[in-house]
Amino acid sequence: MVNEVLEHLITLPEGIYVDGTVGSGGHSEAISKKLSHKGCLVCLDRDSEAIRLSKDRLSSLWEDISFVNRSYAEMDECLSDLEIDSVNGILLDLGMSSYQLDHSGRGFSFTRDEPLDMRMDPAGEITAQYLINNLSVKEIERVLREYGEEPKARLISRIIDTERKKKKINTSGHLADLIRSRVHVPKRYALAKDPATRTFQALRIAVNNELENLKTFLGKAPSLVAKGGRIVILSYHSLEDRIVKKTMAGWERGCTCPPDLPKCGCGNKPLFRRVFKKGIKPGKREIDDNPRARSAILRAAERI
Repeated sequence: MVNEVLEHLITLPEGIYVDGTVGSGGHSEAISKKLSHKGCLVCLDRDSEAIRLSKDRLSSLWEDISFVNRSYAEMDECLSDLEIDSVNGILLDLGMSSYQLDHSGRGFSFTRDEPLDMRMDPAGEITAQYLINNLSVKEIERVLREYGEEPKARLISRIIDTERKKKKINTSGHLADLIRSRVHVPKRYALAKDPATRTFQALRIAVNNELENLKTFLGKAPSLVAKGGRIVILSYHSLEDRIVKKTMAGWERGCTCPPDLPKCGCGNKPLFRRVFKKGIKPGKREIDDNPRARSAILRAAERI
């Protein structure tokens, strides 16, 4: 959704913009082409390999660009280090990059047999392999239910427990095949998700503290964006989107008093206005060109 991102993110070509999840640099490259020579771009990513790839792609295309190997949840500290008080736009693309899925070798995809790692930051301490082989059955069930919204969380957690007593589950292929062997999708659902989809999502979220990082960023965001600046967020599953939707609605509302209170007592004022009330989804042509975009939802808010 590059065109939609550019349309709703850039309001001041000479402004300062942050790509909080630069990945391989696709969105940043498009943003840089829309900025004037006075514009500035800051690229963040917790994955050191993503920073390397984006540097190779972007450094020769744009002069005023900074690359920072840190999580977007630490954006306030990153901007402070760069002596930037506020910015005119922030983009977060919360989806996995094609590089991470196809070439990182960290077990993000259930279509490959790779070490069951799933760390976006290779320096992180906890891997998916550790969680699968060390959490209790109840904890695995909780992770699958809470982070994957997996209706068969209890069954899958018990399948995992039975298998790991025989042999450690160390690869993505082993885990995916194990789930597929016991959890079947009716043939009439031709476009149904792979039975392992929700389990892999849940583990990835747990390993990388994704929901906690998103909430941390959203809590800091109002202090980072200049008046008239915008935040654009692409999310890919309902857990993320609910958090973004609820937060943006709260920013717009301002007052947190109970609705039956005759007069506002909190004194909170609206911080942002939503650029549109409903999230934007990709069109059929984009989904045909890039099936991974089918679950994307774009939301945007402008600082007031």
